[in-house]
Amino acid sequence: MKVKTILVSQPRPKLENSPFLELKKRRKVKIDFIPFIHVKGATVKEIRLQKIDLTKFSAIILTSRYAVDHYFRICDKMRFKVPDSMKYFCQSEVVALYLQNHVVYRKRKIYVGKRTFEDLCPLIEKHSNENFLLPTTDKLKPEVPKLLDGLEISWRQSVFYKTVISDLSHLADVTYDILVFFSPSGIESLLHNFPDFKQSNTRIAVFGAITKKTVEEKGLKVDIYAPSPKFPSMTMALDNYIAKANKK
Repeated sequence: MKVKTILVSQPRPKLENSPFLELKKRRKVKIDFIPFIHVKGATVKEIRLQKIDLTKFSAIILTSRYAVDHYFRICDKMRFKVPDSMKYFCQSEVVALYLQNHVVYRKRKIYVGKRTFEDLCPLIEKHSNENFLLPTTDKLKPEVPKLLDGLEISWRQSVFYKTVISDLSHLADVTYDILVFFSPSGIESLLHNFPDFKQSNTRIAVFGAITKKTVEEKGLKVDIYAPSPKFPSMTMALDNYIAKANKK
C-alpha cells in the first residue's frame, strides 16, 4: 500500500532543514508532528519530599537537555545560587552545549561523555570524592543506577521532571499510513488514548530495540525499524520504505 500520510509522535523540528522535512519534500508525503508524551516539571514541594538539599552536592550528572532545564528551574525556585565551583558531568556534547543556556561555559568545570551513560562513567569515577546529584525523569533507564552503584561514589537520584501522556482525543477520527515512535512511552500513550486501537493497514515505524519490544508485546507489528547497519536513522528507514511502497 502506498504511503501518503505520516504521523511522528514528537514535536515539530525547529530547523527547516530537518531530515524529516527534507523527506516530506523529496517523497511528497504529508508529515504531521504531534507529541504523544510531554514533560512536566516537579514542584519544589515534590523535591523537598524527596529530602534533597541542593547545597550538599558538589557535582551534577546531566543526561538530557530536560535535566539541564529542570535542575536550574528548581534552583531558581528554591533561590539556590549554583556555586561557580559546581562540576557538571554531561552525557553527550549536545547536553554540554545546551548547558550554555544557563551558565557561562568557559568559567565552569564541565566533563563530557561521548554518547552513552556508560561512556560518561570513567569521567565520574575519576572524581569519586565529589557528592553527585542526578536530576532525572521518573522513567530512568534501570542500567543508570546500576552503573553508578558500581563506581562506589556518593550519589543521589531525584525526580526533577516526569513523562506525562498527552491528550490525543483530537486524533480519534484521523488515520495515518505510518505512525512513528521513538520510545515505549509513545506506545503507551497511543494505547491509553485509544484502548481499542487496531493496527489494520497502518504501518508502525519504531526507533530502538526497547521500543520495538514494547510494540510487539502489545500485539502490534513493526513494519519499519531503525537503527540498523543499513539505515542508521529513522528518516533513512522511512525513505527506503516509502520509495518501495510508492512504486507499486
